[in-house]
Amino acid sequence: MDWAGKQAAAKGFTGVTVACEPTGHRWRVLGQLAADRRMPSVCVQPMLTSWARRSEDLTFDKTDEKDAVLIARLTAQLRCYVPEPTDETWGRLRHLGARRAQLLVDSGRQVQQIRALLECVWPAALQTARHPFRSATWTAALTVVVDRDGGDLARTRRRGLARWENAVRREIIRRGGIRPCLRIVHAMFTALCDPAGALVKHAGLAPREKLSGTFIGRTKLTGQGRPGLRLAAWRTVWGAQRANPVYADRFTHLTTREHNKLTATQAQAVIAAAILRQLHAIVTTGKAWDPAIAAHGTRTTTMMPLAA
Repeated sequence: MDWAGKQAAAKGFTGVTVACEPTGHRWRVLGQLAADRRMPSVCVQPMLTSWARRSEDLTFDKTDEKDAVLIARLTAQLRCYVPEPTDETWGRLRHLGARRAQLLVDSGRQVQQIRALLECVWPAALQTARHPFRSATWTAALTVVVDRDGGDLARTRRRGLARWENAVRREIIRRGGIRPCLRIVHAMFTALCDPAGALVKHAGLAPREKLSGTFIGRTKLTGQGRPGLRLAAWRTVWGAQRANPVYADRFTHLTTREHNKLTATQAQAVIAAAILRQLHAIVTTGKAWDPAIAAHGTRTTTMMPLAA
């Protein structure tokens, strides 16, 4: 800046105006350096620089030298503004804004993590409220299940509906609320007996039958629920079918049996649904995957004879 000031004075200019794009935080340091030398500083909107870059030669090229020329040209055209001075109030507001953005990202990350876990162990709970993570009743009910009963859905179910309502009401009052939404409370209690099949429905891999009297239509998959979960299960089939003998035998049986033979795609959809059910059992029970249970007790383990 000192060199620029000397060059401007040598050419007969009265002073130097510092112009920059207000990106990041270094532009504040640049403004402070200019203020220490009593040089005026202005800012140019990055959007204007981007449009000027396109109108310059119809390209998206971005270099420091080219941007410097564009910023100087926009400043000479007075398409700039004077930034607010840096003071204690401005710095505090900037800090609070950055903290707010960080809290929003953290809360969104936690919501996505809880949603992903519930999709594996208790997907029916996500269907009990339109916006579950915004519902005070839903979060209070989930707190009761996790804190009081340790996540044991069967234990919560055995306590009965009356004790369930009282527990959720106490949690609502503890959080500063008045009364819970009984519709969500009853829906959450009904979802306590949710089987693993709800996970398959949540992924959109459940069959949708068409039966009316003597008419039998073509059965298709519902395709409802979470596309990401359905895609993950579908991708898992390809590796499991080749690396796991249980799924390989299952695929061969479904595609070669005489009665109700399935196509390759239909058999893979059946295996994907089975993987989701078994994943639900592993997560909820804490037991390791058992090939005998996965094969419904039809797969036997070959015993090697011992040498004499």
